[in-house]
Amino acid sequence: MSDKLKSNVPEGDLAEKWMNYRGTMPLVAPGNKRNIEIIVVGTGLAGASAASTLGELGYKVKCFTFHDSPRRAHSVAAQGGINAAKNYQNDGDSVYRLFYDTIKGGDYRSREANVHRLAEVSRDIIDQCAAQGVPFGREYGGLLANRSFGGVQVSRTFYSRGQTGQQLLIGAYSSLSRQIARGSVTMYNRHEMLDLVKVDGKARGIITRNLLTGKIDRHAAHCVVLATGGYGNVFYLSTNAMNSNVSAGWRAHKKGAFFANPCYTQIHPTCIPVSGEYQSKLTLMSESLRNDGRVWVPKKKEDCKKDPLSIAEEDRDYYLERIYPAFGNLVPRDVASRAAKYVTDDGRGVGATGLAVYLDFASAIERYGKSEANMKGISNPTKAQIVELGEAIVKEKYGNLFHMYEKITDENPYKTPMKIFPAVHYTMGGIWVDYNLQTTIPGCFALGEANFSDHGANRLGASALMQGLADGYFVIPYTIGTFLSKEIRTPIYSAEHTDLEKLKKENTDEEGNIKEFITPNAPEFIEAENAVKERIKTFLNVNGSQSIESFHRRLGRIMWDYCGMSRNAEGLAKARKMIQELRAEYHKDVFVPGSNEEYNPELEKALRVADFMELGELMVCDALNRNESCGGHFREEYQEGGGEALRNDEEYMYAAAWEFTQDNSDWNLHKEQLEYKDIEVKTRSYK
Repeated sequence: MSDKLKSNVPEGDLAEKWMNYRGTMPLVAPGNKRNIEIIVVGTGLAGASAASTLGELGYKVKCFTFHDSPRRAHSVAAQGGINAAKNYQNDGDSVYRLFYDTIKGGDYRSREANVHRLAEVSRDIIDQCAAQGVPFGREYGGLLANRSFGGVQVSRTFYSRGQTGQQLLIGAYSSLSRQIARGSVTMYNRHEMLDLVKVDGKARGIITRNLLTGKIDRHAAHCVVLATGGYGNVFYLSTNAMNSNVSAGWRAHKKGAFFANPCYTQIHPTCIPVSGEYQSKLTLMSESLRNDGRVWVPKKKEDCKKDPLSIAEEDRDYYLERIYPAFGNLVPRDVASRAAKYVTDDGRGVGATGLAVYLDFASAIERYGKSEANMKGISNPTKAQIVELGEAIVKEKYGNLFHMYEKITDENPYKTPMKIFPAVHYTMGGIWVDYNLQTTIPGCFALGEANFSDHGANRLGASALMQGLADGYFVIPYTIGTFLSKEIRTPIYSAEHTDLEKLKKENTDEEGNIKEFITPNAPEFIEAENAVKERIKTFLNVNGSQSIESFHRRLGRIMWDYCGMSRNAEGLAKARKMIQELRAEYHKDVFVPGSNEEYNPELEKALRVADFMELGELMVCDALNRNESCGGHFREEYQEGGGEALRNDEEYMYAAAWEFTQDNSDWNLHKEQLEYKDIEVKTRSYK
């Protein structure tokens, strides 16, 4: 491991590591918590749960979101469910099995200790959310229901129809609102973090822009927690909300936080296909649909333009069931996505563009209909009765998803198979963190999708919500004490205290040494604020001829073509040069209308796209460095028969943590070697 990387994983048996560590780690006494201030950036599941829990513990929390309400965070868009090792189905699930499935699903590229902790606390998440009133689906007898997701052979996914993220976020938001009402959390809506401030090497605050007025503010605290989501929008077209971006994490990266595994991007196999150049966003159809939907394409190319209902059963290729009989339609996302690419590359794609496959519910409707007819005592049901009863069951399970699909495509998925195709969805890479979720900057922590730690090279479905809430509710409230326990003697002064000389005198000991103190009027804060203002001024003064959107679209095309579902060395080298040229053109010819002193969403976008361009280059560098295929990173040069990923464990079993160089010449690579003591590392197979 690099000298600059310390994972801080505690010693001891894996199964007892977290419990023992939690019982022996440094604590902050209740009376001292009242004097400690924490900044939390982001109000999705990770941010809202962290801010509310830290507030409940007694800390003073300042929470920031660029939305008009915390409830609009992108976590609201998650559909299918949240994993937990409860074993309610009595089908053999356990903490170890969830741990193993996650490590295997990530193609053996995640940190063992973090993943086991995630599996452990998953059980507590469900109890927490149920107590908050989250309306999980229930069985006939009233017990919480479970369904299956890709990459596993048990049913461990808890859900609220097809709107699980929304319901979980409402639960976290209610908890956050309680702390806001109590005064332990101060909420800053419509504020965007534009820089991280370090004082004496520690994260001590942030610079923000009020998105309604343009006012630039300095905010100080004892530490900073980033829960700002992923960076999938670097591809322009993705399932992410259009405002989702990397800027908060990228600003921290440029201040010294290492960025890990940026090339690990998840391509979700179940999205509504692209229909034209006018689109700026793609729509996700939940992976839960693959529980009952069967994926297929015509066996013969000449059938691809036919009405799917006219294609006989024997002329259909249920390719996931054929290639991966053990898991069938519930293979992991990276496997399902690549399989869809292979059949469409073979000329057997469907739809107007040929870039789609079918997701068919006819078999499920018939199966449910017959079962329901039997329960109702209908001995010889007609086909129409079976279909009617079956559609009612499917509607109960997936109705809102089917309704959304029909609204977007104007096709009835109960009668005609859905058309789906892979699209950029989630990012497994992110800010490097240790076991305590602390970045390489002391006092700067990263939670949820913003960090890299738990999913390796591919995330299993329904594990994003699990990680976000695990980090916020059950990990950071403990581990943040490892840093803050050393800060209880560090006073903090508000912006009203402008006389720095006076503050220095007040904090000078009898021997004449100036003790550490925190104030937003420190030179480091003023320097960071001025740098932000200068950056904004520079973009406003370019006065070029091309829109920000056009540059973003061009960047996305480069990323998708050369660093998307598959990559190769030649394409990646070409992409890096193209991105560098595009970035130079952007800074010379972009047009940013308006001014800073107003509501200006184009200015917001200009700053974010500039960060995407730098990140895009690093993603390409990371993909070019990793001469293997694993999970969501598929290098065409490294594959086995049938297009399966070919790992190189001997040379690449590490997390790649990239350090930004201040002269901006390149990045330095640091390696965290990954060790697996409690599982057998082997070739991943779902056949």
